[in-house]
Amino acid sequence: QVQLVESGGGLVQAGGSLRLSCTASGRTFNWSGMGWYRQAPGKEREFVADISRNGGKTYYSDSVKGRFTITRDNAKNAVFLQMNSLKPEDTAIYYCKLVVAGLGYWGQGTQVTVSS
Repeated sequence: QVQLVESGGGLVQAGGSLRLSCTASGRTFNWSGMGWYRQAPGKEREFVADISRNGGKTYYSDSVKGRFTITRDNAKNAVFLQMNSLKPEDTAIYYCKLVVAGLGYWGQGTQVTVSS
């Protein structure tokens, strides 16, 4: 069993910044990847960023590349998303995902709202 808890969402003005956190617990030993996805109302959930536990290799969607930075703390089974230069189109529920033993697990999500 894996549990993921996200925090750090909120309301910011365009151009502002937020830092999201996700902490995993349970059967997370040797997790392979953690990442962030987001979903706006009426839209499909989309990939935002991902990082591997072993090596810390990162991937970003084109829409956030250069603005968002994903980092990890392996000792705490945690992942973070630093979001800068936020745009109204970044408004969504942001979900943390962890992959371990070939299975994916999701957090409950945290709301990010960017006003113009």
